[in-house]
Amino acid sequence: MAIKNKKNEKHGVKYPLIETWKQLRFLIQQYNMNKTHPSIEKAAEYIFSCQSIEGDIRGILANQYAPYYTGAIMYLLIKAGYDDDPRIKKGFKWLIKMRQDDGGWVIGSPGMIGVKLSRQESNDLTSNINRKTMQAFDKSKPFSAAGTGMVIRAFAVHPSYRRSKYALKAAELLKSKFFKKDNWTSYQHPDNWVRFQYPFWWTNIISALDSISLIGLPHEDDDIKNVLKWLIKKQQKDGLWNVSYSQIHKTPDIQKTFEMRLWISLAVCRIFKRFFNNGNI
Repeated sequence: MAIKNKKNEKHGVKYPLIETWKQLRFLIQQYNMNKTHPSIEKAAEYIFSCQSIEGDIRGILANQYAPYYTGAIMYLLIKAGYDDDPRIKKGFKWLIKMRQDDGGWVIGSPGMIGVKLSRQESNDLTSNINRKTMQAFDKSKPFSAAGTGMVIRAFAVHPSYRRSKYALKAAELLKSKFFKKDNWTSYQHPDNWVRFQYPFWWTNIISALDSISLIGLPHEDDDIKNVLKWLIKKQQKDGLWNVSYSQIHKTPDIQKTFEMRLWISLAVCRIFKRFFNNGNI
């Protein structure tokens, strides 16, 4: 038993943080619960307890940075009513500091990309509580669409940061990669753009357009226009959209995913409403 405890003390991944984020996605994004409910308030305070002195939500990659998860978690907290909380402001300052030179963010820890690491060394850094936070930054590396798409969710739902130069620049970068390979190996294949989840998890064209439509880029933009046309073309005869149009992933069972199709289709309708609220398609 002593050996087992010693091993657990070495492990730095905060699984309760991961699970709390996963469940809050449903409660906040899907059912619109907010901090007035004691369960949401209690969960939010637990998440804030995982905020480092620097401002990020720390623990999903042990002691390493994870801006994409920090942004995705902040998105939920802001939707739950914490937009004016000083801890959220601190988180935004950290996210802005962690951008690459091009204005986007990476998948993984930006503090680890300035050195070559073996898979074993990388795994140890992102799971071992005894490993210090890596500071080997290389901000000249290009942004990751997968990572940037998760971060800008927080910017998109915040009343002050939504139209900031940081949000606008990130949105421009993100739309430029629609249907294209990511600059990073994680979720690099273009088919990841057309594999959907609701509530949102990884970046795809629906989660990306949801943020971009809130940030305020126009539907006349060629990159956005092409995706909207694609969505119109892919709408099924029953009026809904499928969970996936990917050729490289396993085809989901339509019967088992019907409820998710409803939520995905609602997200698509909200996107079209935002883009065409004052005009016609």
